[in-house]
Amino acid sequence: MLMAIKRTAGYALSGDATADTVTAMRDTLDNNRRGIRALLPFAGPAVIASVGYMDPGNFVTNIQAGSTYGYELLWVVLLASLVAMLFQAMSAKVGIVTGRSLAELCRDEFPRPVVVAMWIGSEIAAVATDLAEFMGAALGISLLFHLAMGWGLLITGVVTIGILTLDKKGFRPLEIVIAVLITVIGLSYLCELFIAPPNWHAALFHTFVPHLHGNDALMLAVGIVGATIMPHTIYLHSGLTQNRAPARNDYQRSRLVRFSNREVVIALGFAGLVNLAMVTMSASVFSKKAPGISDIAVAYHTLTPVLGAGAAALFLVSLLASGISSSVVGTMAGQNIMQGFVGFRTPVLLRRLITMVPAVIVCMTCNPMTAMIDSQIVLSIILPVPLVALVVLSSRRSVMGRFMASRKLIGVAVVATAVILVLNVLLIWQSVAS
Repeated sequence: MLMAIKRTAGYALSGDATADTVTAMRDTLDNNRRGIRALLPFAGPAVIASVGYMDPGNFVTNIQAGSTYGYELLWVVLLASLVAMLFQAMSAKVGIVTGRSLAELCRDEFPRPVVVAMWIGSEIAAVATDLAEFMGAALGISLLFHLAMGWGLLITGVVTIGILTLDKKGFRPLEIVIAVLITVIGLSYLCELFIAPPNWHAALFHTFVPHLHGNDALMLAVGIVGATIMPHTIYLHSGLTQNRAPARNDYQRSRLVRFSNREVVIALGFAGLVNLAMVTMSASVFSKKAPGISDIAVAYHTLTPVLGAGAAALFLVSLLASGISSSVVGTMAGQNIMQGFVGFRTPVLLRRLITMVPAVIVCMTCNPMTAMIDSQIVLSIILPVPLVALVVLSSRRSVMGRFMASRKLIGVAVVATAVILVLNVLLIWQSVAS
């Protein structure tokens, strides 16, 4: 099995895998492939989008949730993951059916002043997202290799640009690298759960039984939602479906949507499990030893005497993989947003510098953790914009044709959007008040 994975990864990075993947997708759409062989070629867009649900912002909120309230907020993680699946599936469907990204559709379907406001807000969100992810990776490098934060920033920038250049070989090599980094995150937390076994009965109970212990728990629950559902991945997912194997007719579109929905459930389900593992590990280790932790560096230094250097190193490895993969995806999202709203792309190096420079300035002038938390507030403000746009466009027959979302689905999406909007208002109010 391991040799097969190595051969697959090596082949994928050779540059030939993209063409062969497209051929395999065409064979499937023409009913020449069945079973798991039919699904695998379509894996990729949701895998990349899932990175946004395992970024350093999730580390901060999940560690704080587990260390402060133990297992009590696990149900919030589960609920946020289910809502994320809904909107990512809707975004992918829009891209598959129309052949255009969500940003492109917004440019074509909404009044110009609205489009300009959406573009500016989305760019701010992309920068805020990428800044937090970039700094998370830099912090991981700094702590893991005992380097100055400046070196961590520089190494993160170089590695991110290097991974992004794989896009020149087609979409498959980049997807393989992202999938490997996601696997590293998942395996790291699986090992952590073996090192520090949680109270499985309490964890299972609180995963499915809602419980909020006071206003502080409510605000932290809002923070988990804000850190989980990301505006840039909503935009990006629709764009990732464009350059793969466009459907030739409605039958193929229907099959593509089905494959996409299955991938969303698997990829976002995995991301949800990782987030549940983060909270569970934090509850098991920190809730009694160091309650109320909200700083990644403090969490690392606390893990070392409690579980040993190996467990602490695994924590940083997962943070590093999270930061680098999400930084790559954040840059991709920024490209997709700009290309969709204004019709042109920026060079990868320039796009990387747009977020590197603010990160360096922030690192030199304030606490990185404070900057990461503030970035989540910015995302909370912007998040309802793509959600509302997605709901509106999915319900328009002129855009989606016979693939227009059902009233029941739109109703669920509207309720979810309204709840997220209210929760984000509460989060912003608390942040301003404090």
